[in-house]
Amino acid sequence: MDNLGAIVGPLLALALVGLVGVRTAIALSIIPGLLAALAIVYAIRHTPRAEQRERHPLRLRIRPVLAGRLGRLMVGISAFEVGNVAATLLILRATELLAPGRSQDRATQLALGLYVAYNLAATLASVPAGRLGDRRGPVLVLAFGVGLFALAYAGFAVGGTGVVALAPWFLAAGVAIGCVETAEHAAVAALAPAKLRGSAFGLLAAVQSVGNLAASAIAGLLWTAASPRVAFGYLIAWMLLALIGLLAARHCRA
Repeated sequence: MDNLGAIVGPLLALALVGLVGVRTAIALSIIPGLLAALAIVYAIRHTPRAEQRERHPLRLRIRPVLAGRLGRLMVGISAFEVGNVAATLLILRATELLAPGRSQDRATQLALGLYVAYNLAATLASVPAGRLGDRRGPVLVLAFGVGLFALAYAGFAVGGTGVVALAPWFLAAGVAIGCVETAEHAAVAALAPAKLRGSAFGLLAAVQSVGNLAASAIAGLLWTAASPRVAFGYLIAWMLLALIGLLAARHCRA
C-alpha cells in the first residue's frame, strides 16, 4: 500500500510540474501535509481513552540480539542501511543526467516519471518476494534485494543521458526495495527468539533511522566534494559488505 501511494504522488507531481513549474509544485505540496496533520489531530481528539493498565519497565536487550546468527543478520542489515540512501538522490542523479539539452522542468518531469516506474516495480515485486521468502527464507530475499541495489547503484554511477538508459537502474532499485521491505522484518522475526523479538525490532528501527540518515548525509557530502560517481561507489561498497554479511547469516547454523 505504501508503494501504491508512492505511485500516485509522483504522478500528481508530474502533472503539477507541467502546469505550474517546479517551485510552485513544491509550494503546493505543503497542502497535503497540512491536511494530514489536521486529520491526525482530529483522530487523536476523537479516539476513546485507553483503559488504565499495569505499567511494565521497558528493557532493551542489545547484547543477546547481537549474538549468534541473529547478530550476523543485524550486522548485514546495518551495512545495508548505511548504504541505503533516500530515493531523492536517485531522482537528483536522473535530473542531472537528463538536463543537457532540456529545460530544468522537463528534466524533472522525466526523472519523476522514472521514480513512478521505481515505485511500480517495488509494488509488483513485493508479493512474489514475500512468497519466495516463505518458501526459501527471508534472508535469501533480503540478500537478493541488496545485490540488486549494488547493481542499480553501479548503473547510476556510470550514468546515461536518456530515459531508456536510466530506466533499468530505476527498475532494479524498485525491485530491490520491494524485496528488502518485504524481507527485512520477516528475517529478524524468523531468527529472533520470542523473548528477544521486541528488542530485536527496536534495534532494527534504530539501525534503519540512523543508517538512512548517515547514508544520505555522507553520500551527499561525497557528491558535493568529489563527484556523483564517488558517492555511488561509496554506496556500492556498503552493499557488497551487506551482501557478505547476509550470506554469512544465512549459511551459519548457530
